[in-house]
Amino acid sequence: MGSFDVPLEDERTQLDAFVEEYRGAIEATLHRLTEEQARRRLVPSATTLLGLLKHVTWMQRVWFEECVGGTSRTELGLVGSPGESFRLSEGDTIASVTAAHRDACATARAAVANLPLETVVTGHRAGPRTLRWVYLQVLRELAQHCGHADILREQILAD
Repeated sequence: MGSFDVPLEDERTQLDAFVEEYRGAIEATLHRLTEEQARRRLVPSATTLLGLLKHVTWMQRVWFEECVGGTSRTELGLVGSPGESFRLSEGDTIASVTAAHRDACATARAAVANLPLETVVTGHRAGPRTLRWVYLQVLRELAQHCGHADILREQILAD
């Protein structure tokens, strides 16, 4: 789906289309980069292109596996805070982080496949919310981080 393509299907189909578009867009920011470029810090924070994809993976696991699925972050083996989720280990590579992101996306799709948007989910530590709210939050975060990633990639390619 391109930025100005308008799906005319139901709301759920539209939300899925936008989420999928941004999932692909954040991965695309790493295409044809070296490992060094993907890890390069260009801002005072620890934000890197690879770290952004790792964070987006964590974020989707929090919303779809913890909030929707009801499994705690501890049980999922997730770090406790958003800030920690950007940190890269020595073993993190473009391939490994991309694979983890794709696995998280597949798990997310399965978690919501049979749930209506009106479903109230209760697994998040901040309390219950509807699945529609979760979709909108994930979409908001994906769009924000895609913007960050686009700017970082542009800076990297300008060097």
